[in-house]
Formats: sequence, C-alpha cells, structure tokens
Amino acid sequence: MNIAFDMMGGDFAPEEVVKGIRDYLSHQSSPALVLMIGDEQVLKPLAAQYELPAKSIKIVHASEVIGMHEHPLKALKEKKHSSIAIGFHLLSSGKADAFISAGNTGAMLVGSLYTIKPIEGIQRPTIATIVPRENGKTGLLLDVGANADCKAEHLNQFAILGSLYMQHILGIENPRVGLINIGEEEGKGNILAQATYPLLKANTQINFVGNIEGRDIFMDSADVMVCEGFTGNIILKLAESLHEVIGRQKIKNEYFDRFNFEDYGGTPVLGVNKPVIIGHGISHAKAYLNMLFLAQKMIETNLLGKMAESFKK
Repeated sequence: MNIAFDMMGGDFAPEEVVKGIRDYLSHQSSPALVLMIGDEQVLKPLAAQYELPAKSIKIVHASEVIGMHEHPLKALKEKKHSSIAIGFHLLSSGKADAFISAGNTGAMLVGSLYTIKPIEGIQRPTIATIVPRENGKTGLLLDVGANADCKAEHLNQFAILGSLYMQHILGIENPRVGLINIGEEEGKGNILAQATYPLLKANTQINFVGNIEGRDIFMDSADVMVCEGFTGNIILKLAESLHEVIGRQKIKNEYFDRFNFEDYGGTPVLGVNKPVIIGHGISHAKAYLNMLFLAQKMIETNLLGKMAESFKK
C-alpha cells in the first residue's frame, strides 16, 4: 500500500507534515509506504531530524509548488512539476493508492475530476465532513463546498455516497439519510429541496427519514445530511467559527472540543475512482496523522470499489 503525500501543501508544511508521518509510522505495525512529494533538499534533513525509517518512506522530488491563491486549472497545466501535479500522476499511474494534500483545494478538486475522474455513473463527486453530535455520535454532512449549485439528481447521488461512507468508514449500518430543509413536512423548501425529496423517498439504496432542519444538524436526527455545497459550506464554516470563539473564550467543554477538525484529518473526495483527501490549510501534525489513517482505511475497505459497484446497479 502506497500513500502519496503533498509535503508542501499547508501553512505549516513541510515540518508539521513530517511530524504527522512520524506519528503515523510509530502507531502502525504494518504501515503504508509514504511517498513524500516535495523539495528533496528540504525533506531529506527533516526526515533525518525526525528519524523517519527509510523502509517506510520514499522522497519524490517536486521542484514547484502550487500556491493557495493560484488559479487551480491554470496552475495544474503550467506547473507539471508541482507536488500536487506529481501526486495525481502517481495516483493515476497506479504508483500510489491514495493521495493527500492540504494545499490548494481548487487544484485538488480539479485534479480529482480531470486526472482521476469520477466513477462511472456519478455526475458530481462531492466532499463531506464529520459533524459531532451532542450524544457522542457522529454525523456526515455533504456537500460542503465542491458543488455550490446542484440538481436534485446530484443530491440523490450524494445520499448514496454518504451512506456508503458511513457504513464502511464509520461503521454505521443502515445509516439514516436526511434532507436539509427549512421544515420537516414533505413539500417544504425551495425548488431544489422539493425536487430532491421524491427522489430520496424512492431510492431503495438508502434509508431516507425525510427533511431535517438546521436545529437537527448537531442532534441525532439523521446520520447522513444532504444539501448543496453552498448551504453545506456555510454550515461547516459556522461550526469552525464556533469552535474558534469557544477557544478564545477559554471555555472547556468536552462536546465542543470535538469540533476540532484535526481530530478527523481531512475531507475525502467521494465519487472519484481513487482515494483523494483534502486537508485544511492550517493543519498540524495531528491532522496529518489522521489523514493517513483515513487514507489507509479507505484503501483497506475498498470504499471506492464499493461505490463503483453501487452505481453499476
């Protein structure tokens, strides 16, 4: 098992990435081979400083970096020797089984769509995030930003992808699917919500429980919560800001501590042919460690193969 890692992506890269890899290797008896993509002259001394075992890593030199604010498509076309472009090349050529980066999110999404490509039958791949519940459980929210505008068919597919992720990664059998709306009653909401409801209701591949409201998101009303990326991204950023405010106020609370994104690693791109994980730009070692755990689990469970089989049906 080979996991490619963009060592240059993120505000605190590459040192925090190296720390995360060190922690991952120390936790695993049979770890994946980590392909560390980045500036060789920078990475070799760091690998030695943090005593990364040579048998578990391989440095892949990348002479360029795609900046956080560069145009994604243009940067991928023009910077063939960037860490992100090389990562996608390794993934598409079969030399890597998964690819992780906390770099330019747009470039990661573009690379996923045009290099790895969507699973046959999937119209729009999606990105998802874990939502902590007050009762200790977790939910899954999708889409959270890849698709600001959607059709009902897209949300119907998100429901299937989210359900499979909950089953095989989070261990929730027969997860409940809820459609985020402004009311619980059938027929509520905007044109998109009204068109999506009957599709979800008729979908035999999911356990649809109806509409859920904003007040249900942190409760245990549904396991998979579906919406278009515009709404989902607002919910995600609101949750992040809530965690930041509580931290600044020095409020200690076990539940709100679970809003720390680093506990979950990164955001998986669901619906493409191979595992791609996008990290937050301000990730530290703990987040990178959990990204590696997630990538390994996605490979071991053959999650994307199961998604492909589901859409063949």
